[in-house]
Amino acid sequence: MAEPAGGPRTARRPVGVAVAAGVAAVAALLFALLTVWVLHARGAPLPGDEPLHVWALNHRPAAAAAWARAVTSTGTKVVPYAAVALAGAAVGRTPRQRIRSAAVFVLCLAVGQTLRFTTMILITRHRPPLADWATHATGWSFPSGHSSTGLMTAGLVIAALLLSGRRVPRVVLALIAVWGVAVGLTRVYLGVHWFTDVIGGWLFACTWLSLLACAYLNFPRVRAAVHPPADP
Repeated sequence: MAEPAGGPRTARRPVGVAVAAGVAAVAALLFALLTVWVLHARGAPLPGDEPLHVWALNHRPAAAAAWARAVTSTGTKVVPYAAVALAGAAVGRTPRQRIRSAAVFVLCLAVGQTLRFTTMILITRHRPPLADWATHATGWSFPSGHSSTGLMTAGLVIAALLLSGRRVPRVVLALIAVWGVAVGLTRVYLGVHWFTDVIGGWLFACTWLSLLACAYLNFPRVRAAVHPPADP
């Protein structure tokens, strides 16, 4: 059912825009400061990076490493896109709307990944030593692709579930968020990223998700594309 003009959701929208814009600004500022720090250090480990890296190397039995590889594998390639597409499809009411909503959510993830990849190419930070890796990795190190993709995917899936109008248990939403964070942490545990790479990925994801929230709350056409109105 269409939202009535001047209804409670409409009244809350400016507050939502302000909150989303504030989160985007803070996350973007922190990401910019961290990027400058990484560049100033010329890619060398920042404070805290090496102690956490050494701890991971010293506390990585075979079973735990296998578990971490299983979790980290869900943060790349087809899994994030499949999750976002399925969740996005739940927002629509008709087959056509479901396809459109799924496409919009997939596009949001794809654009976010493209921006993150471009940023990584410009910064060119090296990864930890290859001998310390417990899984395969490619590309530069900052910001972490798995970390940003995991958190962006979790955020988009949670948003889609909330927009679908279905009652979703809070524990399910919490588990999705935990998964998004866990993907990033496995990158440090497996030795392929410094912890500040992961923080950078999370900040990048927070910035992008907040900007998407601003667009959704602020522009009716974006809301219509993401959450199509019921067919007459």
